[in-house]
This record gives sequence, structure tokens and C-alpha cells, in this order.
Amino acid sequence: MTDMETSIDPSRTIWNPVQRDSATFLVTSAESGGTVTRLEIRLAAGGGNQLHLHRSYAEHFQVLEGELGVEIAGERRVLRPGEPAVVPAGTLHRFFSVNDQPARFIVELRPGHAGMERALRIGYGLARDGLTNDRGIPRSFLHLALAADLSDIAITGPLSVLNPVFRLAARIARARGVEAELVRRYCPAETAAPRPALAAV
Repeated sequence: MTDMETSIDPSRTIWNPVQRDSATFLVTSAESGGTVTRLEIRLAAGGGNQLHLHRSYAEHFQVLEGELGVEIAGERRVLRPGEPAVVPAGTLHRFFSVNDQPARFIVELRPGHAGMERALRIGYGLARDGLTNDRGIPRSFLHLALAADLSDIAITGPLSVLNPVFRLAARIARARGVEAELVRRYCPAETAAPRPALAAV
């Protein structure tokens, strides 16, 4: 167990042992009256995400330590401490490690997005329980569909045909009580009491 794992407060900071990064909830959507979700991300060397977009909120990046690569609407930049970047809603983007050093940065969602907050907690929780692949993607299609729906992520390009499939699968997952079980297990700020280990759906 790493120092990061032993020092985190599960109500504010979540740790992903697969991606080797953490997210700290500095301000939640509920706490800001829906204005903003503010997160501090500690990104491991070699980390990052794939190109995607969010339909309903913008992302504001500010680097605190290290260097962070961002790709926004096809333009790549390297952000250093104090340098900001803004991703308007509906814009294809990603962030990524640019060297062999970790990076620490703030990302704000405007307006705040409780669904993304929930999706992060669930995704990191599934990774801790061994229910994701080696890229941190949920093995269960219902879990994956819920994460995409909660975080308002849209896939672009040829795979965009999956967007309506994800929405339908998310509705099925909710009807089966899958989301409620994931929330009970991984979202301590919303509910208490740990649950038994989950099996892949």
C-alpha cells in the first residue's frame, strides 16, 4: 500500500490503483449550488485519457505542479504551473502526461456536475475492486454505460453509434438497481455503510 492510499480521506479523495492517480473533491456541485465542481487531480507519469467530449459543461484546467498535455479541438498544448486552458462544452478534448514526472492540476467543471462526481467515485471504486481492465475501463458493459451516461460523455467518430446504446444500457442498469448498488458502495458522501464485494455484472 502506498503513502497516497494510506493518507486519503475517502469522503474527499479517491485513489485509482490501475491508473495510479487520485482525484480530490475540493468543491462539489452540491456545495456550490450547482455552479462548479472543483477537483485536484494528481496524474501519474504516463497517465491521461482518450479523446471525448461533454455535452453540458465546460472544463477549466490550471496546472499546479509539473507539466500537463492537453488536446482541445485538435490543438495540442503543454501547460506549466499557472497556465490555464478552457474546454468549452461540446468540444473534443483529452489530457495526458508529457514526461516521466507526475503532474498536479485543478480542473473545474462549469456548471458543476454531480453526475461526473458520481461517475468518478464509481470508476475509481471499481478499479480498486479489480472490476476494470488494465486501462481502468469497467469490465461490465452496464457499469461502463452508467459511467458514460452519468458523466455526460459522448463518443465521436465511427464509435458514436454506441452513444444511444450506452443510454439504453444505462436505463436498463438503473431499472435493475445496478446504479443504486454502486452508489451505496462507492459514494460515501451520498450514503453510508460498506457493502459486500461486487461481482462483474
